This record gives sequence, C-alpha cells and structure tokens, in this order.
Amino acid sequence: MKEWETELTRWRAELNIPFQLRVDPAEISPEDVDMLVLNPVAGIRDLAPYRGVKAVQSIWAGVEGLLANPTLPEEPVLCRMVEPGLSEGMTDYIVGHVLRHHLGIDRCVRESMAGNWAPAVPPLSRDRKVGVLGLGALGADAARMLARLRFDVAGWSRTAKSVDGVTCLHGAKGLDEILARSEILVTILPSTTETRGILNARTLALLPRGAVIINPGRGPLIDDDALLAALESGQIAHATLDVFNEEPLPASHPFWRNPQVTVTPHIAAETRASFAARVVVEQIGRMIRGEPLWHIVDRSLGY
Repeated sequence: MKEWETELTRWRAELNIPFQLRVDPAEISPEDVDMLVLNPVAGIRDLAPYRGVKAVQSIWAGVEGLLANPTLPEEPVLCRMVEPGLSEGMTDYIVGHVLRHHLGIDRCVRESMAGNWAPAVPPLSRDRKVGVLGLGALGADAARMLARLRFDVAGWSRTAKSVDGVTCLHGAKGLDEILARSEILVTILPSTTETRGILNARTLALLPRGAVIINPGRGPLIDDDALLAALESGQIAHATLDVFNEEPLPASHPFWRNPQVTVTPHIAAETRASFAARVVVEQIGRMIRGEPLWHIVDRSLGY
C-alpha cells in the first residue's frame, strides 16, 4: 500500500463528521469540492482542477511545498496545521537534544565505551544559555518548556513577541544579539526568502566558540558548506540535524561521515491524525458557519 493510502486509512478512522466527506480524490469531482485537506507531498499534486475551493488546509505545519506548487489556486484561503501533537512532538525532540548536549551525554558514552573514568560535571541549567530562532506555535512551546527546566532561554522572531519566562528579541539587531549569547542554538523557523541561509558564515561566527546547533526546523535555514567549515574550525562543536536541503539526505553527503554531526531522519514532529482530525473538523464547521478559519497563511510572508 502506498504511504499516502495508509495515511488516508488513519484519517478515515478519525474523521467521523456529519458532512459529505471524501478522502480519496477519485471519489468526488473537483468542481464539487469546497475544501481541500492536503499532504503537500503526497496524493493530489495537480490542483488546477480545484478552482472553486474556498479553503486549502495543509496537514503539515510548513506550507512552503504548497506555496511552491504552481497549480495552487490564488483565490482560496490557505491554512497551515497547528495541533497539540505537532507541538508536543517537536518540544520533546528539542528538549531531549538540548539536555543531551547540556549534560555532555555524548562524551559520557564515548568515555564509558573506552573504559575511561573521566569526570566532567556540567553547569546547572540556569547557567546554560539556550537560543530559539522562531517563536511560532512550535518554537514558543519548546522555549517555554526549556525555561521551566530553568535554562536561560532567549527567543528570536521577525517581529516582536512575548513568551513567559523567555527573553524575546526580534529584527536584525535582535538576531545578532541572540546568536552572540547562545551556547545551544535551536532553529525552528519556516523556510522563506528571509530565513533561507540564516545560519551562514557570518552568523555562525557570531555564536560563542564551541556552540551547539539543533535544527528540527527546515533544511534551507543552514548553509551546509558554512556549517561544515565552522565544525572543522571548532567554532561549532556539534550539529544535530533533523532536516536537510535535500531529503532523504544523499549517501554521499559529508554530514553522514562527520563525527560532529548527528543526523536524524526528519522525525522531530509528525502530524498525528488523532489530533489533526479535530482541527480539520473545526475548520469545516467554521467554513460552513461563515466564521474565520484558524492559522491562515500570509502568502507574502510564506507562513
């Protein structure tokens, strides 16, 4: 069974609603569709026949794949997915790897496997500066959780935001400020014209020497060559990467062979049908009642 067909089976079990629902494109004529609920990379790719739709709901948090689809109609409202499973999964991944690097778990494992008794007590979490680039729903949830664990957390966003327990910075000046303080840097930004390559030779050099990067956001946020150079020079001690400019990561890519890089296969967060189906049901109801939809994408910004 194709991956998208397996996904449809999961959604069928969750979407029990009193509306005319079709979860297989072959079951309904495009001109009869009011709302499209889409996986951006599976199932329907040619959206041109769906010119009459009122809304397009992505089942992913990121919508750059949909925005790059030349057949996406211009008229309907485009919505991204925000649901508790995505936020919780992303926060689990970020907190787990922040703690891993904060506590020096990799070093402990290496020394243990070598039979070495080599004490190295980490600082308290309150004395570890963590930066989070991106304070949307996912980034803000992770930043709040890190702050609850007593880390010294700062967050950065394009425009001013407020998150309890987090020092919030914004704009070009704020970006340089957060980089200069972040011993552990988490990137959870969308991929837009403004954020692609945001971690490059100049910005990586602003981080404290020996900083760690954790990127579960988007692969294009990082200039791969600049990161490899920073790892080689010791400017960056380690990079834990869940997303890449090309996926699956090609077997020939130097990230695979670099001991200072941890590769995880885009597992930080996944849309869970059990949660997301409730969002879809609510969106359908809001459309029928003529109410504003949730999480509308500003196409000019890309999120």
